[in-house]
Amino acid sequence: MSIPVTILHGFLGSGKTTLLRSLLSQSYKSQQVPGVVVNDMSELDVDGVLIMNTEIVSSESGNFVTISGHSISSSKGLKELKMALKTLKNEARPPWIIIETSGSSHPLPLIEFFKDNKDFALKGVITLVDATWLKEDYNFGKELMPRWQDNMNAQRRGIENILAEQILFSNNVFLTKTDKLTDKAVATVAQAIHPINPYAAISSAQWGKVDLNYIQSFEDYNFHLVSQLTNELRATVNTPLTLSGKKNQKLIAKVLRDDRPFHPMRLWEICHNHMTHGVFRSKGFFWLPTRDDVSLLWSQSNGSVGLEVVGFWRAPILNDDSQNFTQEHYDILKNKIDKIESRFGDRRCRLTVIGQKEEAADFIKALKNCFLTDEELNFWRNGGTFDDPWPQKVTQV
Repeated sequence: MSIPVTILHGFLGSGKTTLLRSLLSQSYKSQQVPGVVVNDMSELDVDGVLIMNTEIVSSESGNFVTISGHSISSSKGLKELKMALKTLKNEARPPWIIIETSGSSHPLPLIEFFKDNKDFALKGVITLVDATWLKEDYNFGKELMPRWQDNMNAQRRGIENILAEQILFSNNVFLTKTDKLTDKAVATVAQAIHPINPYAAISSAQWGKVDLNYIQSFEDYNFHLVSQLTNELRATVNTPLTLSGKKNQKLIAKVLRDDRPFHPMRLWEICHNHMTHGVFRSKGFFWLPTRDDVSLLWSQSNGSVGLEVVGFWRAPILNDDSQNFTQEHYDILKNKIDKIESRFGDRRCRLTVIGQKEEAADFIKALKNCFLTDEELNFWRNGGTFDDPWPQKVTQV
């Protein structure tokens, strides 16, 4: 019997991981935990870590696989997907499978992959669309189709191509971040993108709140509807994106690594004064000297930054006398910390920045200037404090 498959598409920062975490939580309560494949175009597999942190799926259980460093829609990615699905089927035998693609992945190669695969039944091909982005950059979505058509006529592959074609191959579209818009604005965006794919249902999904039963109710994917499109677009889908309005501006992913914390005020100022439209996505884990016990998740898409506490660093816990560790437990914890290359125990910063080449490089340079200097580190070690404008709770700014 074939295993049902749901694919989550959506450009960078559209909310795929948030939706996936919500679906996993619901599936755990209903005892229908799926097998999961997560794809990240960056070598820093942030989304994979976030999904594993749910403790609902794991590689050890055989029901979770990550594919990072390249697109799942590439030839290399498809080979890894084939191996991942084999692992899930043989080790976990899940009731269904969810695939979260990277933001720049194209649906077409995956649809062709599943078309004649008897072991798996493709059901939902879901695209998440950032409604605030369409409102601000594409006149409530009204300019998306014209820009896409202009790119096609000029034989140019830009962001508009991937946005429109992800919708084109879907059987369901969810508008995300609609909590920031009026109902009238959301309706305008939905009406603007509906002609791209009249066969796809369009609905709102705030903070990943989509009913699991609805996702599992999809009928088999209609391959016939996209057969002509597949023939027309097959040769171009893996062509590197050229970003409109700039020469030689490819989409790149760069990783920032450092063990130092960010200066809270400098980071705040950079986010408010330096972020540009050319930095589409940045995400990762970091720490601040003003709250040095917690691991913070940085999640930026377009003009907004979200902070979330995702856990506690081990180093401060190790030095907390109230924990009453046994010597054995203390040694185990210290051994884990010692394996990490950092001057601050296990505390460190790892961020990936995705965007136009020049602007992503400029943003990384600005972020590097936010790390504490040696003088500031000595000040902090001696009990010094810093102004921290960041809200103490989970926030969007």
